[in-house]
Amino acid sequence: MTRVFRTELVLPVASVGRENPLPPLRPLTAAQQVTNVDELPPDLADGVRYGKLDSVLPCLVRNGYGRERTDQALPAVVLENTKLRATVLPSLGGRLHSLYDKVRGRELLFRNPVLQPANLALRDAWFAGGVEWNLGSTGHTTMTCEPMHAALAGADGLRLWEWERTRNLPYQLDFRLPEESPVLLVGIRVRNPQAHEVPLYWWSNIAVPRTPGTRVLAPAQHAWHYGYGGRLDRIPMPSEVDPNAYEHAADFFFDLEPGQRPWIAAVDETGYGLRQTSTGLLRGRKLFVWGTSEGGRRWQEWLSPGSEHGYLEIQAGLARTQLEHLRLPGGESREWLETYGPADAESDVDDRFQEWLAVADQEPGERLHTGSGWGALEQRRTPRSLPGTPFPDSTLGERQQPWLDLLDGGMAAPDPRTPPDGTLVTWRAELAAAEPNWLVWYHRGVAHWYAGDELAAERAWRASLEEAENPWALRNLAVATGEVSRLRRAFELAPAELAVEAIEAVLAAGQAEDALAMLAAAPVRTGRLQLLTARALLAAGDAVGAEDVYLAGFDVPDIREGDTSLSDTWAEIQRALGGARPLPRRYDFRMAAP
Repeated sequence: MTRVFRTELVLPVASVGRENPLPPLRPLTAAQQVTNVDELPPDLADGVRYGKLDSVLPCLVRNGYGRERTDQALPAVVLENTKLRATVLPSLGGRLHSLYDKVRGRELLFRNPVLQPANLALRDAWFAGGVEWNLGSTGHTTMTCEPMHAALAGADGLRLWEWERTRNLPYQLDFRLPEESPVLLVGIRVRNPQAHEVPLYWWSNIAVPRTPGTRVLAPAQHAWHYGYGGRLDRIPMPSEVDPNAYEHAADFFFDLEPGQRPWIAAVDETGYGLRQTSTGLLRGRKLFVWGTSEGGRRWQEWLSPGSEHGYLEIQAGLARTQLEHLRLPGGESREWLETYGPADAESDVDDRFQEWLAVADQEPGERLHTGSGWGALEQRRTPRSLPGTPFPDSTLGERQQPWLDLLDGGMAAPDPRTPPDGTLVTWRAELAAAEPNWLVWYHRGVAHWYAGDELAAERAWRASLEEAENPWALRNLAVATGEVSRLRRAFELAPAELAVEAIEAVLAAGQAEDALAMLAAAPVRTGRLQLLTARALLAAGDAVGAEDVYLAGFDVPDIREGDTSLSDTWAEIQRALGGARPLPRRYDFRMAAP
């Protein structure tokens, strides 16, 4: 008999941070950039050129986390039959945290011993382990640290659903574990309720244990290789891939044989491990390795401290590579079924898919977890029929209230020192009709900027400042115009929120002494500011002082995947000193050859 029940999971957890009130105005830069697009086959090149996000707006960047962890109880939902036990975290993007094989007494996924955020997602905060469901654009989803709605779905199922805000796409995940089933079934549906076409991106990101004997298998003889050098190249692939054979971080997108059932597996030296299969729509399969270099090993320790051998990722997506986007026409949806289980388990995927489609529209049962109110707000603005995924008014909360007020014609302006929440950038008509105040003008400017109308954005932010001096419009104008003086004034008004961005701009302008003064005035002391201190000292001619900052030791919790500023700054210090001290291992996050 299958059981589905709510429980709590206790883990050493570092806070998943907070949403940064500063809107991300600069173009989104993904770690993966293809430099040889013109050399690719036309259909692949078209998918690479099309649809990549320029901004995560209306979402905000989530950062401010640290490296100190305490035991915390996380909401969890468990599905269990005689063969498997699956644990899902509805408060963290619906992550499938664990899939335990009860017959053999073994974990099939990489079950991270801690929950430690790091800067790998589109919105910054991300954590390793389990299976992550990525909807949106190239990179880890904006939803990875966000809550989802959860409810019972029949006698053996769990339904999760939410509203992905960057694309305005509601989606659902139906986990099913029928009695005696050797595999977990996951039915997924993405809807486009809008009248226009939307770029579609989906990859299920599966972390599995890495051991010296691990092998990855997929039905392909070739793969598209991406090695963080910018090139996407088709290369031969063996039938069994040794993930320990690669020195540096790399992506391998398997070029599956035409007509072949898509699947991928990771097994140990005995042949035991996890296999993921799906219906044909989910055609892509991928292997990601951190590599055996010093930087690769450092990343593993950074993301999963305490794990013996670390992990690797096998993935499944709608396109051949993660560098592509497909097209989802207005009013249409896409559905598919995935299975997860031991490598030797079998299941009739197509029959199970039809069974799921027959109940996918049914209303969910007992509610187990509440997600955000953003879907309810969009439904209030433009009601749509979304059977099976209700977004009731009861989920509307404090964050949606200003926008509910806007629908009624107004938006109150708080104290100018209060950071604005994220701008609903597609609500330009509603913002234009509202009675103006400093906050309305501020939001108008962000919406104009998102739409590509930079002059209108600057006019709106100047109007915001005429209504009331506020650091938020000052900062946005500084980004738009490059006026460092405006950013320095914004820092004076909101030093905690603006320290990093303002000091980086002052340093870039060659004003090292001013940067040091601002660092001394900053009300917080973080690892990121320690790095800026070393850079400022070096720029001011004090290479010894800069080296001392490094030797004293610091961590930058939000070091970005592909960011080499820690190792680059150290190298500059050594050049200035005429020395050759090796880079301390603590600061080595290089993903490619030095």
